[in-house]
Amino acid sequence: MNNAGNVLYTIMEWITRFAYVQLLWIFFSLIGGIFLGFFPSTVAMFAIMRDWLRGKAEQPLFKTYLTYYKKDFWKSNRFGMLLMTVVLLIGADIWFVRFYGSILPTWTFSPLFAFILLFSIYLCYLFPAFVHYDLNLGKLFKNAFLIMLIHPLHSLLMAVCFLSLYFVIDFLPALLFLFGAPSTAFIATWLCLHAFDRIQKKQRV
Repeated sequence: MNNAGNVLYTIMEWITRFAYVQLLWIFFSLIGGIFLGFFPSTVAMFAIMRDWLRGKAEQPLFKTYLTYYKKDFWKSNRFGMLLMTVVLLIGADIWFVRFYGSILPTWTFSPLFAFILLFSIYLCYLFPAFVHYDLNLGKLFKNAFLIMLIHPLHSLLMAVCFLSLYFVIDFLPALLFLFGAPSTAFIATWLCLHAFDRIQKKQRV
């Protein structure tokens, strides 16, 4: 019974931590006026997930989150502006497809959908790479893309995990508001760290 109690306590502790990170992510996004706060807050969230996966779960959460938020505030916003440029271009393409879709051959939509899928997977590597490596943005984008290319199994596992998470949240929508963002960041960081460690081991040989 004692063991069961310890397991239940651990589960509740981690649920509380994830919910707290969700609140911090929203709070720090808002205090940056959303436009300037979203990407620094998201980067801070991924940095927290990296710390947890590296065995640093006992650090004071608010203080650590604030430190990461301020540390790369401007760099993460430059990073975000580049990503938003791509997102806006994708949005314009989607609008074009919706508006002119009836007069275009169906096969012409395939490259756009393939690019959206590839870009979504790429994002899952970009944020963990941002907090893991100390690189300028040019090298960051290049290295994250190369890591994605040489680890297709990790990309497949990400897709499976995110699809499973989607079905869970679809069944219990309240979970999205409780810890949807940190759960996504945790999965991406967990798989990416495994890929980063494999690369590091190969470099040592």
